[in-house]
Amino acid sequence: MLDIAFGTIVMRPYVFTFFVVFLLLCVPHVGWRKTFTFTVAAYLIAFLSEKLSISTGFPYGWYYYLDTTSHRELWVWGVPFFDSLSYVFLTYCSYTTALFILSPLATRGFDLITLETRAIRHSWAALILGAFLQTFLDIIIDPVALQGDRWFLGQIYSYHESGLHFGVPITNYAGWLLTSFLLVAAFQQIDRRGEEKAPYEIFAIPFRSLLGPILYLSVLIFNWVISLWIGEYLVALTGIFIFTLPILMVIILAVSRVNRYREEELREHLKDYPWSLLNRFKE
Repeated sequence: MLDIAFGTIVMRPYVFTFFVVFLLLCVPHVGWRKTFTFTVAAYLIAFLSEKLSISTGFPYGWYYYLDTTSHRELWVWGVPFFDSLSYVFLTYCSYTTALFILSPLATRGFDLITLETRAIRHSWAALILGAFLQTFLDIIIDPVALQGDRWFLGQIYSYHESGLHFGVPITNYAGWLLTSFLLVAAFQQIDRRGEEKAPYEIFAIPFRSLLGPILYLSVLIFNWVISLWIGEYLVALTGIFIFTLPILMVIILAVSRVNRYREEELREHLKDYPWSLLNRFKE
């Protein structure tokens, strides 16, 4: 068991690196209790969606795992542990990127701060945008993962029938959208709990508003690099073309919105989250 636990981390260092970064970002954002609760809930939702799909074809379509590494890394009921764990940090970085897009922006010194409010964090807009952002991540990830035998992932899964998008069926992305809705909704529901209590485990860190989007971009860049490394230039270029316009739009709109918030937006932000860095600068 110790060998398998050790192998689970050693074989997938990139997954656990992203996961550790998620913990370092999420704990100061919502607290360790909510982070732990979300991690467990998201893992279970992701695992059940994968187990259901390999058994029934819903929600991702028919696919199967190739049991080639269960003697070297942790598998849970026919599903690699790391695979379901990936959903946790993918959901968080997609959700926080949605918050960055939806929230007013303020600068204090060199820091950029999102004026998040409870209304924004728990809104339908954040739910829908976060779910689509996560699904679009999979549009980049899955064609690369399907070529796992050509890089250090290994060939761990395959589809019963080759799909239209570089071998990935469209049903996979429909399933990801549905699951992403559930995952972001779970985060929002967990975030609502205990808001009346003093958040002693929550603290403001510099540039926190940018760190979620940076994690999102890091996942994209990692997969583009792997695509180029294995010679899948069309996969890489297609992914880059898909995201070039959205990334430029987010950057341009963010620059145009900096420090153009209304006073009532600032008051609502400080009322909902008095531990904001803006209060520190105000003092």
